[in-house]
Amino acid sequence: MKIKVIITGATGMVGEGVLLECLEDPDIESILLLNRKASGFQHPKIKEIVHTNFLDISSIANELKGYDACFFCLGVSSVGMKEEEYFKLTHTLTMHVAEILAKQNPKMSFCYISGAHTDSTEKGRTMWARVKGKVENDLQKLPFARVYNFRPGYMQPSKGAKNTLSAYKYISWTYPVLKRLFPDSVSTLQELALAMIHSVTKGTDKRILEVRDILELAKK
Repeated sequence: MKIKVIITGATGMVGEGVLLECLEDPDIESILLLNRKASGFQHPKIKEIVHTNFLDISSIANELKGYDACFFCLGVSSVGMKEEEYFKLTHTLTMHVAEILAKQNPKMSFCYISGAHTDSTEKGRTMWARVKGKVENDLQKLPFARVYNFRPGYMQPSKGAKNTLSAYKYISWTYPVLKRLFPDSVSTLQELALAMIHSVTKGTDKRILEVRDILELAKK
């Protein structure tokens, strides 16, 4: 069965990587890009909605019906940010979008990009990990068919991607070394994208996927 998906954050490195794999996957029938700025991508599979305020997407809710999955790749770095602002842009924003999608698509699978060492207890000392943990926990309470929380570590960027962070120009060469030394802590962005797609098209019993789970699911 072919599926229709929504991707958020396709103008960022992770979202673009997921989009590139969705374009190649024959099981993906159509893709709705939900972005704050135009992505520049044009393809027969793609439709795009540019909406600047993700804290209130109620005005476009009716345009979000009829989709089987959401690959939520939108996120911000916590570096230099106070917890209140990070919470707003990470938890409040994500839950608002997710609540509307769940209402419009009760049979949807929601795939959330979290991160390695996310704190499910919500009580640890690391601010971003607590906030991400609360997002994961609260997403599970929404009436989706399934929620998958992906916790990638270091990700090797996709070749040819145009939204790769500049820092990767200096550190990508370390990937083979990291892969050898820490095989359960690193992956390629392609492997993450394939795992997200396969969670919907092939299924998995796991709701929290660490790097080793991502690698396994990518091979399905």
